[in-house]
Amino acid sequence: MATEGTEKTKSTEVKKKLNVLIVDDDPLNCRLHEMIIKTIGGISQTAKNGEEAVILHRGGASFDLILMDKEMPERDGVSTTKKLREMKVTSMIVGVTSLADQEEERKAFMEAGLNHCLEKPLTKAKILPLINHLLGA
Repeated sequence: MATEGTEKTKSTEVKKKLNVLIVDDDPLNCRLHEMIIKTIGGISQTAKNGEEAVILHRGGASFDLILMDKEMPERDGVSTTKKLREMKVTSMIVGVTSLADQEEERKAFMEAGLNHCLEKPLTKAKILPLINHLLGA
């Protein structure tokens, strides 16, 4: 009889909130990214390095979108992205780096399993088209 409860909620279903993981060792970047996600109605969680991101996913966490810094201590964005993809994480992973204009750096980051790579500083205008695509808007 568990299906009765789900049947009732379908008609009153609220639009799903975007669940975002921000992986960045810079507290200022984290706050900036959190503010952007909040202004578009999403919810976010932060990890201060790639190792924390991997641990969160090992613990069963799941996100619609992961904003991944490239250069971090303990585990950088490239190795973190590779590891998450090995763990079958299907979230959209967007690399955020100040090195986006350096072709070799960008290429290596993309090959690790990114869906997109954006240049810092991240802005609402840069991320919104990707979020709209993700939400099917």
